[in-house]
Amino acid sequence: MVELAGIIILGILAQWVAWKFKIPAILPLILIGLLVGPVAAEFFSSDGSKWIEPIWNGKKGLFPGDGLFYFVSLAISIILFEGGLTLKQSEISNVGPVITKLITLGSAVTFIVSGIVAHHIFGLGWEISMLFSALIIVTGPTVISPILRNVPLKKDVAAVLKWEGILIDPIGALIAVLVFEFISVGGGSGFTKTALLEFGKILLFGSTFGFTFAHALIFIVNRKLVPHYLLNVVSLSTVLFVFVLSDLFAHESGLLSVVVMGMVIANSKIHSFDELLYFKESLSVLLISILFILLAANMDMSQLQLIFNWEALLLFAIVVLVIRPLGVFLSTRGSTLKLNEKLFISWVGPRGIVAAGIASLFGTKLMKQGVVGAEYITPLVFMIVLGTVLLNATTARLFAKLVGVFLKQSEAIVIIGASEAARVIAKYLKDNDRRVILLDQNKDYIEKARNNEIEAFDIDIYNDSIDDKVELSDVGYLIAMTGSDVVNKYAITQLSELYGEHGAYRVASSKEVKDSEIEEEMNLFTENDDYFNLNESARDYPTIHELIVKSEEDFVTKLEKIEEEIKSIPLFVKVGDTLEVLPTFNTANIKENNAIVYLGKKLEI
Repeated sequence: MVELAGIIILGILAQWVAWKFKIPAILPLILIGLLVGPVAAEFFSSDGSKWIEPIWNGKKGLFPGDGLFYFVSLAISIILFEGGLTLKQSEISNVGPVITKLITLGSAVTFIVSGIVAHHIFGLGWEISMLFSALIIVTGPTVISPILRNVPLKKDVAAVLKWEGILIDPIGALIAVLVFEFISVGGGSGFTKTALLEFGKILLFGSTFGFTFAHALIFIVNRKLVPHYLLNVVSLSTVLFVFVLSDLFAHESGLLSVVVMGMVIANSKIHSFDELLYFKESLSVLLISILFILLAANMDMSQLQLIFNWEALLLFAIVVLVIRPLGVFLSTRGSTLKLNEKLFISWVGPRGIVAAGIASLFGTKLMKQGVVGAEYITPLVFMIVLGTVLLNATTARLFAKLVGVFLKQSEAIVIIGASEAARVIAKYLKDNDRRVILLDQNKDYIEKARNNEIEAFDIDIYNDSIDDKVELSDVGYLIAMTGSDVVNKYAITQLSELYGEHGAYRVASSKEVKDSEIEEEMNLFTENDDYFNLNESARDYPTIHELIVKSEEDFVTKLEKIEEEIKSIPLFVKVGDTLEVLPTFNTANIKENNAIVYLGKKLEI
């Protein structure tokens, strides 16, 4: 009981430490696992036992027999299903051909070259070498996301890294499963006819079961055949059922089936999708916390000693400094990415839970089968996981500055609310070469914004997973302009530190405008107009105009005339290529050919 409670407590503590110091959680989790496992057994325990023993050894342990690996398999199935839920087709199509090449050509380069290098450096058999190379293909979003939050980047660079990490997880897992099947079924003799048959069965049953049961779950949820309070647990049990059932028909096909199931659900119309995703995200955090500590603690000092040599260091250096850049540069040939952007993408490639979890699972299974060299799988993969996370977490920001991809000035703008006024303003800002993102829960507003080619997302800002759904690393301004004063004030107080580095503004409440109780520190977007005035003006005159001013006196005169017009609302002052929100603008800075930017009826002044 103490061990089980200790794992959960230590896991959540590690997650908090990762959040506090802005590092991937995998780093403290693995270190804690090694500390309470092999390190404790070697240096701290008088009887040589681990503080946390994952497998029952006759005296103590959490899981009897193969119980640990059954738990690992089921947990990874849930984590991969949650990853599949994030793969929306509309978002993938916008990423561009670079992502497609990275997850195909880049994966092939890593798979082939890493296998060759591992074979020659450690003298491993080709089958084990290729299994190792398949396991290190993946770069997990759970380790890349914290790095991206700490390093402001251009949207395209951040998007490439983020979506590569999401898309490549199931691909790497699938390749690893297929290689494992070739080794297990072929008896180590290579690509036999039986192994090829198993390969086909994995693809057939994995894709079929995933597609079929995804639509079954969608039908059940949309027809409200289960009560709302059972929605999450029913979906969880369905994922586990599909994983086990698919695995019974074709061994190791369950991983593919749950990824396909998640992808199908993500790209369909299902009620309560956000609630389902949020539940799976929370569950994944807990499972990842438990898994990494268990898997690291399950290792022995003898396994760690296998990588305490120059061969392991050489392998790590080649993977990071040669193979990753080779795959990135081949995949980005002919793209719009600049050399410094390619260099940064080459540098950031941390491995995550899928690599570590499947490595531990397959490595132990192959060791029990007596496959030569199988004892190297788990420690080598853990070395790559821990090494790349440690390297990228500590150097990504510095390297971004060194190669010149670090955004010194975050110019993108996030607008909370996608009403008609927000859409008109966003279109104007976009036409002036500013990236604008609209966030709203009104699906009709979101659809209208997208029809105008404006980035818009159906998001509840009270949900902490905004960064997981939208790439906001280049955002420096925030404007809250919903119809709710509570939401607007919440955005200013809770989100301005994250997304309003250079300015955070909100629309005035109706009471503030009516009673003229405006305070300077209220960060108002407009001083004399509330949400309803803005949208009434945008409805009748959905256009933004610019009025040239030549002096401070000219500015004051024309601003007064704009404000006198009932449905004309001044918003910005255009100074060269920059825009400043009107309430914060110092009129003494007016220069010739500056302009007042206003919404509403065009005035002839």
